[in-house]
Amino acid sequence: MEWWSPSLNVDQEFAKLVNRMHPPRVTVDNITDKKATLIKSLGPRGCSFRSLRGSVGVQSAMQHTTIELTGRDRPGLLSEVFAVLSNLKCNVVSAEIWTHNSRIASIVYIIDNETRLAIDDSERLAKIKQLLLFILKGDRDKRGAQTTVSPGATHTQRRLHQLMYADRDYDLDGFDYDHDHDHYHDRSKLSRNMKPFVTVENCSEKGYTVVNLRCPDRPKLLFDTVCTLTDMQYVVYHATIIAEELDASQEFYIRHTDGCPISSEAERQRVINCLEAAIKRRIPEGVRLDLSGEDRVGFLSDVTRIFRENGLSITRAELTTIGSKAKDTFYVMDSSGDQVKTKTIEAVQNALGESVVTLKEENISTTTNSKANSQHTVRFSLSNLFRSRSEKFLYNLGLISSCSEVV
Repeated sequence: MEWWSPSLNVDQEFAKLVNRMHPPRVTVDNITDKKATLIKSLGPRGCSFRSLRGSVGVQSAMQHTTIELTGRDRPGLLSEVFAVLSNLKCNVVSAEIWTHNSRIASIVYIIDNETRLAIDDSERLAKIKQLLLFILKGDRDKRGAQTTVSPGATHTQRRLHQLMYADRDYDLDGFDYDHDHDHYHDRSKLSRNMKPFVTVENCSEKGYTVVNLRCPDRPKLLFDTVCTLTDMQYVVYHATIIAEELDASQEFYIRHTDGCPISSEAERQRVINCLEAAIKRRIPEGVRLDLSGEDRVGFLSDVTRIFRENGLSITRAELTTIGSKAKDTFYVMDSSGDQVKTKTIEAVQNALGESVVTLKEENISTTTNSKANSQHTVRFSLSNLFRSRSEKFLYNLGLISSCSEVV
């Protein structure tokens, strides 16, 4: 008897059918603001990220195993992680790595080298988890490391926010101190020195807490801030978002899920710290290196080893596999915290091949805004929306994976 399971394409076609049967209601307003078009979209709850088996690279979610890692960042850590996976005959098909305030969070999607399918053997998964946890813990991680290995899909960047929040990367008092080098493991003084301006005040007559923030504009800024408020169990009732030239300002009227505004100074400061961390953790720092080459077993292990041998520390990475090609982006810094020297990049290119490694000449601290040359203003408001409509609005914008996540 043959077993049949619906393919990813079937799921996608079903989702399209549902959207055709119940399309969202969209209005376009060219009158409210002379310099911008105002779009609002309200419609039925669609399929959440968890209801579809999404894809990573060329592998469907049912065909890969997901590894989540959090712990203390240090030079050479990813080199050790990928070396272990290579030795355990695991092939990395996709991954994303964030670092912030001396902490690292990573989601790695792997398959078996031989079968090219997800790894589901419980003993093998337990061994992978044990070895990776041993590497992450090291001998100085005072907060503790976490490793999770499981099949299934996840919204990668949504989950990275949750992992870093759970790991308390926003805790400014929790930096790991390096007694050997007499400094804190925080590289934020370089590219992340533009601290966001965040205020949190109670609006007593309305029973809301008003959150205002201002920082340089960049892609996914609204996604990052709303994800954080959601993870902290706050509901956004209405908001005003303005993107003007190079700057962005956001104003949220929020309450805790129990219906109450912020009630203590400690809670108010925690919201400020968490929003600042959410804004900064996505900002890359260092030199960008793009790698493109034939995918093979141990490719990432070799690449990260060469980085380590040349004194480079990875601050962020996005790794994908398209067909038989590996398409990877790394942001690297000198392990001492200094700017990367030209001769170091040349040594990496010589080791990997100039056709594999491309250096992106960009000033990370000033090019995080993709609209650097724009001079227009974008403004929209969620004011006077009921809670259920606010949830649907945020869902349709892709800011939350399901409406229930803000409840």
